[in-house]
Amino acid sequence: MTAEGPWTVGQLAELTGVTVRTLHHYDDIDLLVPARRSAAGYRLYSATDLERLAQIIVYRRLELPLDQIAELLASPTSAVEQLQRQRAAVISRRDELNQLADALDRALERIMNQQPATEADLRELFGDGYSEDYQTEAQDRWGDTDAWRQSSARAKNYTKSDWAEIKAETDAINADFIAALRASEPADGDIATAVAERARRQIDQRFYDCSHEFHRNLGEMYVSDPRFAASYDVQEPGLARYVRDAIVANCQRNAATG
Repeated sequence: MTAEGPWTVGQLAELTGVTVRTLHHYDDIDLLVPARRSAAGYRLYSATDLERLAQIIVYRRLELPLDQIAELLASPTSAVEQLQRQRAAVISRRDELNQLADALDRALERIMNQQPATEADLRELFGDGYSEDYQTEAQDRWGDTDAWRQSSARAKNYTKSDWAEIKAETDAINADFIAALRASEPADGDIATAVAERARRQIDQRFYDCSHEFHRNLGEMYVSDPRFAASYDVQEPGLARYVRDAIVANCQRNAATG
């Protein structure tokens, strides 16, 4: 096989990776007719034929039909114009595939967002605020209660997106408690008790039926359980007791009006 041709059909197939059968088909439909034939009638392809085959390969990779490729190659354009046309087709196809990939990514994200959050997702969202050991201990402690069963039934279907919303709600509530404490707002005042009511409603809507009295019991635990107290006080010294006092005051207000 020479570097510049001519090449037999087998040699051209070996050189380009296009099968002999395909080359025969291209010849039959006049898409790539060899420059000449040998005395024995064998196809012999020239360097010009190789250049045309390269153009055909590019268009085939763009998934153009053979009849359209024939029309493109038959148009009276220079080699530069053909390459420019091929490049434009490649860029167009690339943009189309990028758009398709983006659409598939969005579809996949929508599907994945409907999947229940994994423990890895929760650790990613809540960091040190999520502990498998604590979850196990909580189940051992409250697993037989209606509140736990109701909370588990709701939470098992929450997606990572749902948990992200819950975390954002919780962070906003805690931020408002901190702001009230720093502003020396009384724990039994309108501002602090309004935040406490938001905290109760979040539990009631997101996890389990949470009455004011039940919320009051939770508030007491925020102070009595060292881990709960630490999770609040690390955000702002004295926050655990302030939150508890606001919850108690909110409970008393609602008991008086109820």
